[in-house]
Amino acid sequence: MPRAGPGGVFPPVNMATSEAPEERLKKFKYRGKEMSLRRQQRIDSSLQLRKSRKDEQALKRRNIGLFSSDVVSQALVKEANLTLDDIIKGVNSSDTIMCLLATQAAREMLSQENNPPLDVIIEAGLIPKLVDFLKAAHLPNLQFEAAWALTNIASGTSEQTGVVVKEGAIEPLIELLCSPHLTVSEQAVWALGNIAGDCAEFRDNVISNNAIPHLINLISTNIPITFLRNIAWTLSNLCRNKNPYPPEDAVRQMLPTLCQLLLHHDNEILSDTCWALSYLTEGGKDYIHHVVTTGILPRLVELMSSSELNVLTPCLHTMGNIVAGTNEQTQMVIDAGMLKVLGQVLRHPKSSIQKLAAWVMSNVAAGPRHHVQQLILCNLLPVLVNLLRNAELKVQKEAVCTVANFATGASQSQLTLLAYSGVLEPMLNLLTAPDMEVITVILDVISYLLQQIDDLEDKKRLCFQIEEVGGFEKIESLQHHHNSYISHSALNIIEKYLYEEEDDDILPKPGLRV
Repeated sequence: MPRAGPGGVFPPVNMATSEAPEERLKKFKYRGKEMSLRRQQRIDSSLQLRKSRKDEQALKRRNIGLFSSDVVSQALVKEANLTLDDIIKGVNSSDTIMCLLATQAAREMLSQENNPPLDVIIEAGLIPKLVDFLKAAHLPNLQFEAAWALTNIASGTSEQTGVVVKEGAIEPLIELLCSPHLTVSEQAVWALGNIAGDCAEFRDNVISNNAIPHLINLISTNIPITFLRNIAWTLSNLCRNKNPYPPEDAVRQMLPTLCQLLLHHDNEILSDTCWALSYLTEGGKDYIHHVVTTGILPRLVELMSSSELNVLTPCLHTMGNIVAGTNEQTQMVIDAGMLKVLGQVLRHPKSSIQKLAAWVMSNVAAGPRHHVQQLILCNLLPVLVNLLRNAELKVQKEAVCTVANFATGASQSQLTLLAYSGVLEPMLNLLTAPDMEVITVILDVISYLLQQIDDLEDKKRLCFQIEEVGGFEKIESLQHHHNSYISHSALNIIEKYLYEEEDDDILPKPGLRV
C-alpha cells in the first residue's frame, strides 16, 4: 500500500485485534485499487513527517545579540541597573528618555540566554506599553527596543505569544516593515516570524494584515544578508502550520519570491526556502500544483546534490511530498531529472538522508507501471538491494516499503525482474527484525509475489530461491508469533507454497536448480 510518509506501507497493526488476512491482502493488492485512493493514502500519511522535520531549524528564535545603535543609552542602562519596579515606572513615564531606558532594560532582561523572565514582564503589564511604543515614529530607537522585547516574548509559549497578539502588536509591527530605519524593520520581520510560526490562527492574522507584500518589498540587491535570512525565515513560517494550510492567495503571493530565494547562494536562505516549499507541498495536489507550475523543479533537483544537510533535508521532504501528488505531478519531477540524482542520494553516508531518499523512491514506486519502469531504467534496484542489506533498520523499513509499492503496481515482467533483482535474500533476513510492521509487510510481499507471478517456471524458480536462502525456514518460525496476523500469514504461505505445492512438484527438490 503506497503512502507519503516514512514509517510503513500499511497502517499500524492493532496487536490485539488484527484484521483478517484476506482483508489485509485486499489493502495490499494493486489490481482494482483506485489510484485516487492510493494517492490520498500517501498524502494523509505524509503528516507523520512533521514530528521530525524541523529539528535543525527553530520555529521561533530569540534575539540575544546586542546591536542597538544607541551606545550612550546602553551605557546608561548598565549604570542605572534598573529594577523591575524602575522599569514599570519608566515605561509609564512621560519622559521619553526614561521610557527608552526602561524599555532597553526590559529588553536586556528578555535577552538573557537562560530562562528569560517572559512571564514576569507579561505579568508586570508591560506588553500594552511596548505595543504603544511601536507606534512612536519620531522615536526609532524606542520602536526598535520595543520590537526587540516583543520579539523575545513572542519566542515563548503559545500563551506568551498570544498575549503579544491579543494586545494588538501585529498591525504596528507590519507598519514598521516600512520604517526607513533598517534595524527597526528587520526587528519587526523577526517578531512577525515568531508570531506566524506559532499557529495557523496567528499566521493567518499576519497574512490578513497584508504583511506579505511589505515583506517582499523589503528585498533588494543591496539588502544585508542577515536581513534577507530573516525575511526568508519569516516567509517560511508564513507557509507552515495546517488545519488550515495557508490561504492559496497568500501562497501565490509568496511563490515568486520563494523561487527567487531558491537561486541564492546562502545555505540558511536555501534551507528556509526549501522548508517553506516542504510545508506548502504537504497540503495536497492543489498546493503542489502551485509549486510545480512555477518551474522550480529543476532547481530543486540541483539542490538534491547539496552537501549541506540543512538544505538537502528539506529539499528531500519537498520532493517526497510532490511525488505523493498526482501521477502528472510525479511525472514532472521525473522529467526534471530527479531519479537520475536519487541514486547518489540513496548512498549518502547519513542514515537520516538515506531514509528520506528511500521514502521518495517508495512514493514513486507507488505510482503506475511507467513510473515503476523509470526506477528500473535509472538502475535504482541495485541501490535498493544495498539498502536492504546494509542500511540501518529505519532505512531498511523504507526500502521494504519501496519493494511492496513496486510489487503492487508492477506488470508481470516487472514483478519477475523484482523477484530476481537480489531483494529477496536481504528482505527475508529482515523477518528476524524487531519490528512487526516490517515483518508484516515482508510476508505480504512474499505472498503477493507467489500469488501474482503467473508463469509456472518463474514461480518454481521463486520458490527455490526462497528455499535456498532459508526463507521458508524463517517463515515457518513465525507460525507461532504472538501477533495473530503474522502467524496466520506465515502459516498460509507455508501450507500453500511449501507443503501443498511440494506434493504437486511445484517446489524444486533440494539440490536441483531450475
